Formats: sequence, C-alpha cells, structure tokens
Amino acid sequence: MAKHRRSRAPKMTYAHAALGAAVLAGTLVPTQAAQADTAPAQDKSHVAAMAAKTDGKQAAVKQQQRVPAMPTASTVLAEAKKQIGVKENSSGGGTKFQQWYVNSQRARETVARDGGSPRAYANAAWCAMFVSWVGEMTGARPQVGWDAYTVAHAKWFKSNERWGTTPKPGAVVFFSWSGSKSISSINHVGFVEKDNGNGTITTIEGNTGNGAVEQRVRPKSQVVGYGYPQYSGA
Repeated sequence: MAKHRRSRAPKMTYAHAALGAAVLAGTLVPTQAAQADTAPAQDKSHVAAMAAKTDGKQAAVKQQQRVPAMPTASTVLAEAKKQIGVKENSSGGGTKFQQWYVNSQRARETVARDGGSPRAYANAAWCAMFVSWVGEMTGARPQVGWDAYTVAHAKWFKSNERWGTTPKPGAVVFFSWSGSKSISSINHVGFVEKDNGNGTITTIEGNTGNGAVEQRVRPKSQVVGYGYPQYSGA
C-alpha cells in the first residue's frame, strides 16, 4: 500500500490558484390489424411484414433509450469543482472519496494487484480516488477509469490509446514533481480545467495543499502527460 501514498501533492502552490416511435407503433399497429381482418389473403402477409418492421423500429428506439449518453467534459468539471474544500482528517482519511473506493469492486481488484487490504485505502493518498469518484458520480467512469494508484491509472489511458501531451478541459492530468516524463515517476493526478496559454494549466485536484480538493495552477513542466476521456461532443 505504500505506493499509494506517492500521489500526495506538495504543499506549495505555483499560483493562487451515458441515459413518437412508440406512439406511432401504438396507433399504427391496431389499424393494420383491423385491415388484416378484411384484406385479401395475399395482402395479409404485407400487413404482417409492415407490423413486424414497425415493432423492430420500436425495439431499436427503446434500446437506444436504455443506453445513457456519455457525459460532457463540462459536466465532469462541474462535479469536480463542487468538491472544492472537502478535506481529509488528521489521519489522512475520512473523505467520501476514500470511503467509496474502500467499498468498491475496484478496491478488491487493486488489492489483488498491489497487495494490502481494501480498508487500507481509507487513509491512503486519495488524488486518484477523487478523480475516480468524480467519474463514477457523473456516469463517466468507463471513460475516466478508476484506480487508487496514479501510475496504473496513467498506464490504463496509454494502453487504451487515449494518452497525449496536450492539455484539454476535462483531461486527466498526471504530474511528476521531478519533471520526469516517465509514467513510472508519476506522483499526482487531477483534472485539467483550462490551458492558461502561459506555460501553466488550471486544475481541480484532490489530496493537494493541506489534504483538500482545490483549484490549482500548475506549470506544464511538471506534467508527464494527459489521459483523454471520450466525452460526449469530444
């Protein structure tokens, strides 16, 4: 579990900073059925075919309605910003992000990978848990991913070919305080809010400053890379 504490951000700031046709089907099908009672035998098959086609369209519409729309970057950033001010306790735990992760399926999976126990996440460094929690709350988890270990989270984006070096709003940004560009050196993670155009980015991060969710301004020189969730409209 020691590796999880590597994602704590330094205390110093760099600046002050997925879910009509049914009506049509409901009115059209009974009419077709009534016509079928008086239609010539050769016409009945045509009516049946038309009804089947309508039923198929109705089923397709219902299937689409059951698939939630992917969230937008703005939705994810709004949820992240709502958490500004949430702080850990004196033991480095006590946040809803950690508690959610402890009780998640992902905690059991990452324990199987990294060792330890799910309860240990209750007081572990939580910047990646914060990012994962925001993804869960907004329905963006399949795009944002979920993990408690920043290096593994970055590798997930890279293996899914959604990794790069350009800051974009809603991107997941990974930092190395040493300035290294190696994924294995990653210490911290957050969300990009905007590129300031002056060599810095504005971010929303958990487990930063004095163990809180904060808006920060960071130099791009400390960025290892960015993970790009596949947001709606992106």
